[in-house]
Amino acid sequence: MTEHEASDSAAPELFTWEFATDPYPAYAWLRENSPVHRTRLPSGVEAWLVTRYADARQTLADQRLSKNPAHHDEPAHAKGRTGIPGERKAELMTHLLNIDPPDHTRLRKLVSKAFTPRRVAEFAPRVQELTDQLIAGFAARGSADLIHEFAFPLPIYAICDLLGVPREDQDDFRDWAGMMIRHGGGPRGGVARSVKKMRGYLAELIHRKREALTAEPEPGEDLISGLIRASDHGEHLTENEAAAMAFILLFAGFETTVNLIGNGMHALLTHPGQRARLQASIEAGESGLLETGVEELLRFDGPVELATWRFATEDVRIGGQDIAAGDPVLVVLAAADRDPERFEQPDTLDLSRRDLQHLGYGHGIHYCLGAPLARLEGQTALGTLLSRLPDIQLAGESADLRWRGGLIMRGLRTLPVEFTPVK
Repeated sequence: MTEHEASDSAAPELFTWEFATDPYPAYAWLRENSPVHRTRLPSGVEAWLVTRYADARQTLADQRLSKNPAHHDEPAHAKGRTGIPGERKAELMTHLLNIDPPDHTRLRKLVSKAFTPRRVAEFAPRVQELTDQLIAGFAARGSADLIHEFAFPLPIYAICDLLGVPREDQDDFRDWAGMMIRHGGGPRGGVARSVKKMRGYLAELIHRKREALTAEPEPGEDLISGLIRASDHGEHLTENEAAAMAFILLFAGFETTVNLIGNGMHALLTHPGQRARLQASIEAGESGLLETGVEELLRFDGPVELATWRFATEDVRIGGQDIAAGDPVLVVLAAADRDPERFEQPDTLDLSRRDLQHLGYGHGIHYCLGAPLARLEGQTALGTLLSRLPDIQLAGESADLRWRGGLIMRGLRTLPVEFTPVK
């Protein structure tokens, strides 16, 4: 038996419910003993897990690793196990998470205008308004489930506003998105149906917006109208591409922020010293610790556990391990961001940490486009919760909380809290 085989035979069990609760000890073992580790995923697909920071950063930027599932060496019937359930049947495959340059470059350029610092700053009052409205819905009660009553609806309504989904239709999106989150690690039929409903709605909405499009863009024009305008002015964006783009912005733009707020608040509630420092800083009217604190929360227990699928287009070598063409590769962001070779005392939460080069939103050409909006939502949500509900605490024990089983995302099912009621 080789050293590699011996270390793999002693590897901790992955992707169990116990693992989902606290994956970090298992990731520490992999970093130390099998940093590029081949495993069978719950779906049955075999893939390589990359766990060290240096290897992860290199892999995320390696152009020999394609985002297109067509490069997967699995049989055709198995390729559907590597995407979002239902997206193939709903003709939603042509989006930023599944394509490579030059198409990726073209589509990303179109969407990037919606996430400039100026555009995000203009959106800040709406995010604050949504935050205040949601807190007002439970503040007088003295208790809440922060996932379902706050962390979940906030980014859904925000991304719907950004896309241009009419307010009267946004609760439908909340229901469809809720189905995706609830069944992310279990039976997938409901997810596929929700994806199909979203796709149908988006196609109809794109048609309606095209009919109503003005000759010149209005100030603060919504993103779907901007995509249609680009399509109609020589950017060659097909209707399927526009629908797929709107879908993936919704899909990727809400669950990451749900988990950023949920995981972040959980970390603060279970680290009272750090939470007290942050509350004192906010009360003093300072913003610096909140800004660095959100980055540290992203590193410490981020919303995206594994980066989305990559497939080797040729034989490659990562971290001393040979990977064959066609093999799937998954970068474990959660493991890389706790690598002691990169971060001092990586298992310690330090909101004033200055080394902020985490991989929570990826790296390279697929770096998360919506990161500025997610950061705004995270800072607004956490800062407002701690200000409006200063004595907020967990209702129950942290050990009793359940984490959603899944592959890519990391988030809590519920986060029950209690506090002094606020009129």
